Amino acid sequence: MSKKRSTPDIILILTTLTLLAVGLIMVYSASAVWADYKFQDTFFFAKRQLLFAGLGVLAMFFIMNVDYWTWRTWAKLLILACFFLLVIVLIPGIGMERNGSRSWIGVGAFSIQPSEFMKIAMIAFLARYLSENQKKITSFRKGLVPSLSLVFLAFGMIMLQPDLGTGTVMVGTCIVMIYVAGARISHFVGLGLVGLGGFVLLILSAPYRIKRITSFLNPWEDPLGSGFQIIQSLYAIGPGGLLGLGLGQSRQKFFYLPEPQTDFIFAILAEELGFIGGSFVVLLFALLLWRGVRIALGAPDLYGSFLAIGIIAMIAIQVFINVGVVTGLMPVTGITLPFLSYGGSSLTLMLVAVGILLNISRYAKY
Repeated sequence: MSKKRSTPDIILILTTLTLLAVGLIMVYSASAVWADYKFQDTFFFAKRQLLFAGLGVLAMFFIMNVDYWTWRTWAKLLILACFFLLVIVLIPGIGMERNGSRSWIGVGAFSIQPSEFMKIAMIAFLARYLSENQKKITSFRKGLVPSLSLVFLAFGMIMLQPDLGTGTVMVGTCIVMIYVAGARISHFVGLGLVGLGGFVLLILSAPYRIKRITSFLNPWEDPLGSGFQIIQSLYAIGPGGLLGLGLGQSRQKFFYLPEPQTDFIFAILAEELGFIGGSFVVLLFALLLWRGVRIALGAPDLYGSFLAIGIIAMIAIQVFINVGVVTGLMPVTGITLPFLSYGGSSLTLMLVAVGILLNISRYAKY
């Protein structure tokens, strides 16, 4: 199929860079106190985030000029490489353990998170499979089972770390892609009941997950234990009011909310910039998702459509879960807020994903 290349989606570029700028400011604001206490350098986290943001932006603009069919060509190799990384991260001495999860591999002074790479690789591979087998997807045995088998194999390996949050995002993203490809609702209902049973078993198998559920229902039952994070998050959001306490004026970042620059950065943003600041960020994400859906609908082929839908679904699910957790609407999970939370692997790969989306936009008709 011949494809005529045009300019990339400028609105998507500007929206992404705006979110990135807000994120850099908030990482510094949220982490300065903790960084000064632990490393005697208020810019410790901000400098690292700026480094990964710079590398990510360069990668985004580079990949924006790489034909997205390249990802189709290399999809099998990419997913094999990611499975290899998921294996070696479990080896003691190679995998680094943080907060009870062995999810990182040390590379010099930095670390990478293989499960983040797997999300992108799985999207690229599944988009290829669905574009080649769309007619089979209505069949449970010939279409749905083969597509989900690999997804749940990857999910199982991620759970060995364990990392329920990242695994949930990956599975949710793949289900959206498969549904858009034309899978039957009746098949999803049956699998959903089985999956719900499995999800309950995963929760019951780990006491800390049970505590997260009970603390979600009533965080004040254990205010100094399992309910501590969500209570401190609500204490941050509440005083923010309409306009916030002012940039840099957060109280909860003074050792009340643990490591506020990561999963709970939205709480600090709401405390300092208020309802208006939080709403502005949510609207930016809504604008990004709208542009992504338009690109998916206008893509010149099925592979481009499925690839774009996968990227947009991944971002949307992460935003929904992160904001839901921070505002007390969902149980606590270790999910970062795209483009805002501190984290090199997550930030860089999100910008790479946007680069792929921008390349698809160069061929889209809308």
